[in-house]
Amino acid sequence: MTASGSGISKPDGAVHGVSRRQFLKSSAAVAGAALPLYSTLAVNAAPKKIRMGVVGGGFGTSFQWHEHPDCVVEAVSDLRPERREGLMRVYQCSKSYNSLEELVLDRNIDAVAIFTEGPNHVKHVGEVMKHGKHAISAVPASLGGGIEEAQLLLDTVKKYGLTYMMAETSFYQQPTISVRKFHQQGKFGEIFYCEAEYQHPGLESLYFENGKRTWRYGLAPMHYPTHCTAFLLGVTGERITEAVCHGWGDSDPICQDNVYKNPFWNESALFKTDRGHAFRVNVWWKGAHRGTERAQWIGNKMSFYCGTPNGLGPVIVRSAEGRKEKDDAGFVRDLPEIEKYEQPAWWKTDMLPEPLRHDTGHFGSHSFLTHEFIDALTHDRRPTVDVYEALSYTAPGIIAHESALHGGEFRKVPVFTRPA
Repeated sequence: MTASGSGISKPDGAVHGVSRRQFLKSSAAVAGAALPLYSTLAVNAAPKKIRMGVVGGGFGTSFQWHEHPDCVVEAVSDLRPERREGLMRVYQCSKSYNSLEELVLDRNIDAVAIFTEGPNHVKHVGEVMKHGKHAISAVPASLGGGIEEAQLLLDTVKKYGLTYMMAETSFYQQPTISVRKFHQQGKFGEIFYCEAEYQHPGLESLYFENGKRTWRYGLAPMHYPTHCTAFLLGVTGERITEAVCHGWGDSDPICQDNVYKNPFWNESALFKTDRGHAFRVNVWWKGAHRGTERAQWIGNKMSFYCGTPNGLGPVIVRSAEGRKEKDDAGFVRDLPEIEKYEQPAWWKTDMLPEPLRHDTGHFGSHSFLTHEFIDALTHDRRPTVDVYEALSYTAPGIIAHESALHGGEFRKVPVFTRPA
């Protein structure tokens, strides 16, 4: 069985490659069955415990594998001794390996959390699955290798038949959980427009380590789109099919010489979805703006605005019901109702096992990501941000960057279609 853009499977499970032109042509169709949009499942008793390996002692220390009642951290790994020791302390684990390649040989490990450098995610998922282990990786799903590398990730997951999940934090931010519930209840009517912003000035501090360039040096903003794209696609299930993008850079040496050949600090894209909706996405690394990861979902009955970095909290706007006002030109118009939204702390609820009910990174999302991956494995179900969902968040940014490099040229975005 093949999916749109997935290549042709041979009997032994290997996959023939397809040209980029063939891939784009075959995969630009409307996506198939959408991922079930769990609010997250209620906590269920698991029939088994998952034995995790954790690789990457930076971001990898910010999850809660050791606290999940259905998980045991079997071993950890990092190339640097001090980071290995940090992982061992955080996860209360006495076993460590010098590298991922050594860790995957451990037969006691069921699954591996990959928090290595972005350009290595696809390679490391392949190494983990080759040794029969499930994988969760940091974002983005692929980086630096274009659509071909995104396709390779899909081919790898299909070949081995194991579970893959991307740890996209925006899917489980507390406002996103609220918005997903509102959408499922039909309160928006139709969400016909969305805006999302990932503004992260000051990233230059991560561009060097011990005097050497890191993988982040000169990274194209739209190659890191998932903190934005998940806000819409992870709520409605629609898919992006078209992109136009513009970039801004300056004479800084970082924009002139980097392995990504990226001249931009900031990129702004206008996407079109398979439902004909507009979706504006900004990913900015530099400028006189404050850092934020936020979105606003605009519907014909109700809209939701996340809090802004300038201090305005989340608000709901409802369509007018008989109330009128005059604008500054004297014209009478409908007066929508605006109300302050008191954001629930969903991490305090029974959406999570009791040991995980505490605030975590990225607006409370890390404990949800921890639980979702473990719960999907213990109950043999598809995780929310599986490989198809992950690529639907990642691929639009790849194509948007190509558009920006060509002066805002219109581009079709491939849709990775999940088999029915």
